[in-house]
Amino acid sequence: MTIDLLPHLKQMLSAPGLSGYEDPIRDIIRTAWQPFCEEISVSRVGSLHALKRGDGPEPRPRVMLSAHMDAIGLMVTGITEGFLRITQVGGIDARILPGQMVIVHGQRDLPAMVVMPPAHLLPPEAGSGVVALQYLLIETGLRADEVEKLVRVGDVVSFAQEPLELGSSALAGHTLDNRVSVAAVTHCLDILSRRKHAWDVWAVASSQEEIGVTGAFTSPVDIQPDFAIAIDVTFAKSAGSSDWRTFPLGEGVTLAWGPNIHPALYTAITKTADELDIPYTREPAPSMTGTDAYAIQVVQSGIPCLLIGIPLRYMHTPVETVSLKDVRRAGRLMAEFISALPLDFMQTLEWK
Repeated sequence: MTIDLLPHLKQMLSAPGLSGYEDPIRDIIRTAWQPFCEEISVSRVGSLHALKRGDGPEPRPRVMLSAHMDAIGLMVTGITEGFLRITQVGGIDARILPGQMVIVHGQRDLPAMVVMPPAHLLPPEAGSGVVALQYLLIETGLRADEVEKLVRVGDVVSFAQEPLELGSSALAGHTLDNRVSVAAVTHCLDILSRRKHAWDVWAVASSQEEIGVTGAFTSPVDIQPDFAIAIDVTFAKSAGSSDWRTFPLGEGVTLAWGPNIHPALYTAITKTADELDIPYTREPAPSMTGTDAYAIQVVQSGIPCLLIGIPLRYMHTPVETVSLKDVRRAGRLMAEFISALPLDFMQTLEWK
């Protein structure tokens, strides 16, 4: 079986799955990974674990691929005359919210929109400039009594922007952070299904990254990998962006370099990329990366880590934009690296 990456990614972008409420997206990923893996399970905090066994003698070494599947969004905090008051789940800039189409996940899914009260109805200090999240409302179009029956405080709200193909290889939409990295893992498993590889491969769609990398702290305890590769998005160049903090869109992945990253693993994967002409940029990461790699590295006695980044524009908005070429490159780089790993690879790994 070979998976078509674009429809797979669009299906994931059309599913909700906020941090702590990942069930809908987890079911889609499980279906996609099932044909490539021998075992699939769910951790106690909702992460998806999938094992693709290697062909080396047992006990085989283990590599873990970790891409978080959860999304940012909103949560209902109150109901006032049929309008919903909201707070954020994960990091959201209030500037992008007014006018956004959303789905309220109440007793049934309700199409709705984020609205901004007119300035004269706001406190004087809030009537100009960016309207704070506490003053924004969600409009469902339903009568107040209907809203009271269908929506509860604590219900979550997801973005409703449909995926949009741009140009020949770009895709825009919400939740590309970090469903594109899940798609890269799917692409890797697809390639490995037609390759020999000595190591066991554990694919993880981790939960609750956007609110504290929770899944990435717990999955390594279950899996006990010899080393791990985290895959996440990074900042792509756009109009007015600085050259030294952003990376070209569609021109390759990034490979993080810093204390979160094992230097020998970095050297090994860059050698693979160079040999196969897979383009990449070195991404400086001088402190904790804010990704799954940060959590995985410090679990138990420490786990050597790599971090692959997929450049993305307009992060944490409903119009995040990536190049599908970079998604495929990330998946291929992982597959090529893993398929070439010798069984004694860890014995050659030194921190230098």
